[in-house]
Amino acid sequence: MHLNRNIFAAAGTIIALSALAACSKARSEDANPAGRPPAGAPVAGPGAGASGRGGQTLTLAPTDVSVATAATMAEGVPLTGSLRPIETVSVRARLEGDLDAIYVREGDHVRAGQLLARFESSEQESGLQSANADRTAAQAELATAEWNLRQSEDLFKAGAIAEGELRNSRNAVATAKAKLAAANSKVRTSSIGTRDTRVLAPTAGTIEKRLVENGEHVSRGTEMFTVVRNDILELAAAIPEKVANNVVPGQPVQFLANGRTIQGKVARVSPTVDPATRSVTVYAQVPNANGAIKGGTFATGTVMVRSIPNAITLPTSAIKETASGQRVVYRIEQGVLDTAQVQVGVMNERTAIAEIVTGISIGDSVVSGNVGSLGKGMKVQIINPNAPRGRGNAAAGGAAPRQP
Repeated sequence: MHLNRNIFAAAGTIIALSALAACSKARSEDANPAGRPPAGAPVAGPGAGASGRGGQTLTLAPTDVSVATAATMAEGVPLTGSLRPIETVSVRARLEGDLDAIYVREGDHVRAGQLLARFESSEQESGLQSANADRTAAQAELATAEWNLRQSEDLFKAGAIAEGELRNSRNAVATAKAKLAAANSKVRTSSIGTRDTRVLAPTAGTIEKRLVENGEHVSRGTEMFTVVRNDILELAAAIPEKVANNVVPGQPVQFLANGRTIQGKVARVSPTVDPATRSVTVYAQVPNANGAIKGGTFATGTVMVRSIPNAITLPTSAIKETASGQRVVYRIEQGVLDTAQVQVGVMNERTAIAEIVTGISIGDSVVSGNVGSLGKGMKVQIINPNAPRGRGNAAAGGAAPRQP
């Protein structure tokens, strides 16, 4: 009797352990249905099968899907830097004195030769008047000496005077001419001094800095104004040595500055390579006749080396790279994901658009949004943004994915 009871107890224990193992297995299967990998798993390559993904449905927003389209792609060399005025001129005092008046301030537009400031000029004007008087006296003295010379020449021909008197008359003319030359030089010097009391704009442009005030005593050589010529802006950028031969003066450049697209051109290319950076400096210019772009504005640009018409294009976000280095896209075909290995041509980093040389056709729909792990064979449902919302703010219905 005791033996039978022990046998029945052992059998009950075995049954209980079997039931517990079955429950644990069921819970494990519920926690990982259909063999779904954990979140953040790497992107599958072209060889991924549908066995582990076929049961999953990937829900996408319309913005997560892009269609391959034909567009003109430009192959170019990127440029980055600040747009500087083509010319910056420092206006300095040419004499020492007191400022009598200043006529401009920062931001004023000036034309070439416009009066910017004026020095107190009574001393210079007095010197000029004295120089003019000395010149007038020298001119009169020369006229008298020349008349005396003519008379002496006539008398010498008549034998009325000796040759020495004729020579004295000739020396008097030479001395009078020298005095007149000295007087003329003094007039020019005095005129320059008087002219320099008027500070004029050396070029047309805009006053960037005004560094003096009315009544201030200014030393010779002191910087008074900075005038910038910003009707043309220039960008100096370094490009790699390996692409420098593709850039030549006259090539068009497309800039993006402050959200605006600006057209410019390559003006000059440095003839030497920087030995430290192995780069070549390129100077690109942008017309700015109305002054809409401020000097110092940061800009990114592309030198247009060649144009590719009717290129198949996709957003760069649609292109994935596998562990083996292959580039693939996830194409939607009949509501199911399929992988397509692609060859990428020109890439525009500024617009994030890439040329697809092989692998897809115009009209193919691909996944371009950041939607997590993808795999070949996954079913796709694209949310209809116009569908009524159900419980939990989810779309009540879904639209079929766009078919190629």
